[in-house]
Order: sequence, then structure tokens, then C-alpha cells
Amino acid sequence: MTIELINTGSELLLGFVLNTHQQWICRQLTDLGHTVSRQVAVPDGGHDIQQAVREALGRADLVITTGGLGPTCDDLTRDLIAQLLKRRLLHDEAALQNIARFFAGRGRPMPERTKVEALVPEGAMVLMNANGTAPGLAIEVNPNPFRPDGRPSLLVMLPGPPRELRPMFSQQVVPLLARHFPLNEAFVCRTLKTTGIGESYMEERISAPLRHLTDAGMDLGFCARVGEVDVRFVARGPRAAATVAEAEAITRSKAGEHIFGEQDDSLESVLVRELTARGQKLALAESCTGGHIANRITNIPGASAILLAGFVTYANEAKMVTLGVREETLKSHGAVSEATAREMAEGARRVTGADYALSVTGIAGPGGGTDDKPVGTVFMALASAKGTTVVRQLNRFDRETFKYLTAQQVMMMLYRELQAGRHA
Repeated sequence: MTIELINTGSELLLGFVLNTHQQWICRQLTDLGHTVSRQVAVPDGGHDIQQAVREALGRADLVITTGGLGPTCDDLTRDLIAQLLKRRLLHDEAALQNIARFFAGRGRPMPERTKVEALVPEGAMVLMNANGTAPGLAIEVNPNPFRPDGRPSLLVMLPGPPRELRPMFSQQVVPLLARHFPLNEAFVCRTLKTTGIGESYMEERISAPLRHLTDAGMDLGFCARVGEVDVRFVARGPRAAATVAEAEAITRSKAGEHIFGEQDDSLESVLVRELTARGQKLALAESCTGGHIANRITNIPGASAILLAGFVTYANEAKMVTLGVREETLKSHGAVSEATAREMAEGARRVTGADYALSVTGIAGPGGGTDDKPVGTVFMALASAKGTTVVRQLNRFDRETFKYLTAQQVMMMLYRELQAGRHA
């Protein structure tokens, strides 16, 4: 099956809004066993939208559009597609009542202009919007005048706001796709999350051992981002599950020390889950990351069960007063040093009574470096009942990337400690 996604909205191309629909919808479809072959973003212009839809209908079995179904002057998708398909726009009473209920439930009068959202192309299926006013629409284009052989296509139009689009897709579009496009073969897609290794090095480790599987048809893919590389296996057919399981086992045997999770796991979510299961607590002492580690951990639901405290001790005085770092240590070794990182972690653990404490101190730049400690130098420590481990890294990046990667590295120290304890 060929699928194309069209995201409409001039704000996407002007850079004012991040196009999250592309990633989210593609991921949902992949989990269902379908892959998107083409995705485009077009402005809110009549010619652009119609041309994109016309071209997509000429190639694809399923075309999904997002945006342009609202009541304002730049919401043109519904009208333009009706015009393209030569279908009349008809008043849908159920859609209008749904819009009226939305405003009544909030104690607000319904603007006259919103009634335009109840206009539906002739023959379209209405996808009711439980979280907004603009309904989604599904049209079976059959016969399809844009395909040389006239084969039918399914056209699905979704509203732009993610809080409206996502539940509509999950609750109404997914069952629709199951009816129109049942899978003829098994499909398995699995992702291993890794950190501390570049994608080229990862490929060197696993490509040869996996060659017999890729030669047999399994897709092997890599996706690199700051501090992480995703390794993806995709297989189809009756042996899909066995093939992916074998690929995962081989990859773990060759690069297991870099693997921290699967699918949508983040390192911080894995740490919260692991520490919660153990009933253990964590404290943080941050200098150069400015609270970034605490922010990432507290973004995870349930973090309150494991995080006792996070100290942002940016100034030397704060390191001494809050964490008990000795003035002698700072004078002799400096704030960015193995000794200071050690005392920060041990102080955070002592003050809070946590099972584990992580600390980071470094030079984010662009200034402040020396020959011995260039910009990007960072010391990170892990303190536990077993003792304290300190690691030195050199992260020569912009400040934001420096903070993210440093957080990733020190959290991976804790993850490996937890895994070592599990297998001890």
C-alpha cells in the first residue's frame, strides 16, 4: 500500500510552528504495519493544496491531509478538495450539533463563522471531533480520476491542532484503515535505543553479523540524534517475529553496553522505571548543566517516587554551603575538577540520604577554557554505598548540546550501575 501525507499550513514553512504531525502520524502508521512513502508540507494557498492532493491521489492508495478545516479565512483544505473532486459542500446537521455542544459545554456563544465547519463534501464520512469543533473527513475516491487505471484511493482530512488530530486518528481513523487496508502479512518493527556510540561505529559492529538477515529481506536502519543512535529492525512475513528477535539478540551481544531501552524509551524514563522498581532514591548536584538533568527526569510521570532533590550549585559558594565541598578543594583543584565532582556527588547523597547521587561540573563555553581544561571539559560523578566513580569527558559543542550530552552521559553512568547490580 502506498501512503502519502500532506501537511498544510503556511506557519510550517515560515518556521513559526514545528511540524509534529509528520513524525507522529508516520509512527502510528508504522506501528500498524504501514509505511509512508512521501510527505510534503504546503502553504495555505489554493494552487499549492490542490496540486499536492491531485499528485498524491495519482500515486497513493491512502492520502492523509492535516490542517485547513477550521473556520478562518486561511482554512481552505475542505473547500479546495471538494472543488478538486467536483463534489458539492453539504450541510451536516450532526456536525453542526457537535460544534454547538462544544461551545455550550464551555458556556460560550457559538460564533456564526464556525458553522462553516459543518459543511461536508458530498459522500464524505464525518469524523466527529471530541476535542474541538472542526470535524475530520474521509472520502473514498472511486473511481479515481487522477490514477491512470482509475483505482480507488482513500482520502482522510484531519484538523491541525494535535490535541484534536491525535485522538481522532487513534479512535476513528485506525479502525477505518483496518477495514480498508487489512494487512496480508505479519509486520514487525523494533527499535533499540543506544547511547555513547556513533552510528558508523554501531554499523561496523553489527552489520556483518546481521548480514544473513538483511540478505533475507530484513530492513536495518539507524537514526542518529544528539547523544543517541536508534537501531531499527523491520521484517515482514511469517518469520517476521523470529527474524527481529534474532537481530535483537545479535545486536545486544555485540553492543549491549550501549543499549538502554527499546521503542520510545528515553534514558530518563528508564532510570525512573528502574529506580522505582527497586524502591531507591536519587539526588542530583548540577553546575554546568543548570538543572537540565533534573528537568529531564521530572518530565517523566512518577519521578517524585525516586527524585529526592536537585541542587543547582553554579557558584563556588553554593557548592560549599549546600553540598559541603571544601574550600581547599576548590582552591587547589578548581570548580571543574575530579575532586570537586566527587565532593559534589558525595555531598548531595549525604545531605539527602539518597541511594545514588549524580554530579556534573564543567566548562560549557564559549569562553573559560584553558590548556589543561579546554572548553567542553566536564567531570561527572556517581556516588553510592559502593563508593564514588568520577569520569572526565570532553564535549565540544554549543551550550545547549553540551548540557544535553552531559546529562546523557552521567545518566548512563547510573544506568550501567543499576544493570551491574541486577546481574551481580
